[in-house]
Amino acid sequence: MGRGRLLACLGLACCLLLLLGGSGISGSRGTPRGPWKEEQGLMAEGAPWGRARYEAVKKHLRAVGALSKQYWQYLACKVWQKGCEEEEDESGPRPGWSLPLVGQDYLEILSAWYCSFGKCCETGDCRIINNVTGLEADLNGQLHGQHLAKEIVIQAVQGFLQSPQPKKALVLSFHGWSGTGKNFVARMVASHLYRDGLKSECVRLFISLFHFPHHKYVDSYKAQLKKQISETVQHCRHSLFIFDEAEKLHFRLLDAIKPFMARSYEKDQVDYRRSIFLFLSNLGGSAINEVALDFWRAGRAREEISMEFLEQQLRQELLESAEDGYAHSHLLKENLIDFFVPFLPLEYHHVKLCARDAFLARGLPYTEAALDEVARTMVFVPKEEKLFSAQGCKSVPQRINYFLP
Repeated sequence: MGRGRLLACLGLACCLLLLLGGSGISGSRGTPRGPWKEEQGLMAEGAPWGRARYEAVKKHLRAVGALSKQYWQYLACKVWQKGCEEEEDESGPRPGWSLPLVGQDYLEILSAWYCSFGKCCETGDCRIINNVTGLEADLNGQLHGQHLAKEIVIQAVQGFLQSPQPKKALVLSFHGWSGTGKNFVARMVASHLYRDGLKSECVRLFISLFHFPHHKYVDSYKAQLKKQISETVQHCRHSLFIFDEAEKLHFRLLDAIKPFMARSYEKDQVDYRRSIFLFLSNLGGSAINEVALDFWRAGRAREEISMEFLEQQLRQELLESAEDGYAHSHLLKENLIDFFVPFLPLEYHHVKLCARDAFLARGLPYTEAALDEVARTMVFVPKEEKLFSAQGCKSVPQRINYFLP
């Protein structure tokens, strides 16, 4: 949107605001004020009604024009940071039309409205929203069976954002079976920290087998990855980097990004300490599932599983894992991961909740019988107990198509 077009819209908006409720236009019910009061006076003196109305409107529009200029200067200063130091014209501000009196709140609304169409500053930081309250509400309402993940993600992100000067970037490592919610939570974090979600210029999503498929090109990948991270942080000091299928990343790639997550920082370098790194991995799923199964067999609720109880076993499996180099990288050895986030296997009633959400997301009616039908199409393990969904909730949105009329 060009500035000329915005100016026209702004002038029209100012006219509407003034006509509908601006200062000096309408008073209490049935009591004319401002130009309309003058018109009434002229009419009382015998002047023609058309002439009186013409003079009143003419005077009113002159005032609107003067006010529009003030509004435009204020908006230009607020949105583009230009013209903020310009002195008032020699005639000074128009009496009775100061911004605090007439609609400075409206300017805030107009400014936010304009910014909603695109960037309103040279970096992407102006489109960062950091809506932790919304993130917490959506996690509570839409993430099922993951009490540990909800608690850890909210506390970690909220504490990090509230820290005036963090010592290092925030690094979270998500672990668990496919379909348990790792990608779902990562996308939710992006959508609540940035107005544009995953499409934000402050967010970068890397999928191992898609972005780095050939190990023989690892040196080229390293250079590209370093460049993208560095450029993103220069553009947006508050950046988010998501690495999906992290267990499939070549260990040299993980080592390449280690400096961005470390504590070291020089004044003449880019500051990465306001960045967030999320690593999503299926590693550790076996340890997490064993703990959940043991609790079920002991007759204990899964909500009793604590991070203190689970983290040691999760770390042990990661260190003993022979898959690629993820578990043996500097991320673990040098304790660069701030929080391990376990995603527990999902049970039958969790799958039903996912099915309910899928129906609601498409605006479709559902019944308990329909939810049961969807859940019964999933494969449950172990063979004896048939307790956990082998696919989590991954294919549930597609499966409801089979039960539509």
